[in-house]
Amino acid sequence: MKTEIETIAGETPGISYELIVHRFEGTDASAPRVYIQSGLHADERPGVAAMHFLIPMLEKAEAEGRLRGSLTLVPHANPIGAAQHLYGEHMGRFATGTRTNFNRDFPAPGEDGIRHLDQASAPVFAERRLKSRLLELADGCPIVLDLHCDDESVQYIYAPEALWPEMSDLAACLDAEAALLWDSGADRAFEEAVFEEMLARAPDGDLTGHCVTTVELRGQNDVDAAFARKDAEGLYRFLQGRGVVAGDESPAPALRAGFVGKPIRHVDMVLAPVGGTILFHVNPGERVEAGQLVAEIITNPGCKDGSVEVHAPQAGYVLTRRIRRFIRMGDNLLKIISDTAAVASRKGALED
Repeated sequence: MKTEIETIAGETPGISYELIVHRFEGTDASAPRVYIQSGLHADERPGVAAMHFLIPMLEKAEAEGRLRGSLTLVPHANPIGAAQHLYGEHMGRFATGTRTNFNRDFPAPGEDGIRHLDQASAPVFAERRLKSRLLELADGCPIVLDLHCDDESVQYIYAPEALWPEMSDLAACLDAEAALLWDSGADRAFEEAVFEEMLARAPDGDLTGHCVTTVELRGQNDVDAAFARKDAEGLYRFLQGRGVVAGDESPAPALRAGFVGKPIRHVDMVLAPVGGTILFHVNPGERVEAGQLVAEIITNPGCKDGSVEVHAPQAGYVLTRRIRRFIRMGDNLLKIISDTAAVASRKGALED
C-alpha cells in the first residue's frame, strides 16, 4: 500500500487541509478498479471504523499475492468538515461558509455536456475543490463505494435502478436490510455524479460489472469494533465476489430474509407537525400499518392535549428515525419505505 497526502488550500492565508489517499496496486490489469471513501459527511463515523479493519485485510491479501484489482481508499474524505466544531459539538455535514451540504451539488456537465472540475489552484471555495478531487479519484473505477450512515437506522444501500438487481450482491455481503433504488440525480450527491460519469464513459450504455452506491452503515452511534469488523468483512467478501481479491470456495451470501428493495419514490418522509420532545413508538426495522401510531411529540408537558400524535401515512417498513429527541415543526421525523408510492414526502426522499 502506498499512502499519499494531498493538500487542499483553504480560503484564507495559513489555512490548509490534508487529504490522505491510500493506493493498492493489483496484479491483474483486467480486474475491476475500486474506489472507497468514508467520512464525506464528517460527522458520520461508522465507515471510518470499517476502513480501519478493511485496510489491514487488503494489505494481507496484497502481501499474499491475492490482490487482483487496484484500489484507492480515502478514509477521511472530508478534512474540511472534520475540523468543524461549534461549542464542543462536531458539525461536519454542511460547509459553514456556504451552507452547502458536503454531499450535494457535485460538479455537473456544462452546456457542452462535459463535466468541468475545479483544479487545485482554482479561485473557488475549498469545498468545491475537494468535491472535484474526490470525483477525479473515483474516475475510471467501475466499483465506487461511498460509506455513510443515517441518524438511527437499519443498514441499507442506495443503488441506481439501472444497476439493480446486479448490485444485490453488495447488499447480501453487508447483510443489509434494505435498498433504495433511484433513477435520477436531482440532488447531485457524490454517487449520482459518479454514475453520470460512468454513463458518459459507456456510450453503448453497458454498465455490466459496475457498482456505485451510498452505503448507510446503520446509525450515527453504531460505531464499535463488532460492527466495524462485520462491515469490513462484508466489504471484503463483496470484493472477492467481484474478482478484486482472489476468492475462496465459500458460497456467496444471499439477501437476508425480509429484505426490502424499493424505488426511492416509495420513501415517505414523515415530518413533524409541531415542535417538541419526541416519544417514538416504533423502531427502525419494524413494519407498520396505515394509521398506526409511530410517535408523539410533547408540546406542553403534563397538560391535557399536551402532545400531538403522529401516524403512519400508509403501510410500510420503518427505515430510519431521528437521533435527537427534540424537533422543530417541519423537520424529518422518520423515513418509511411504503408499499406503494409515497404520499408524505416533501421535495424528495433525501434530507438537505
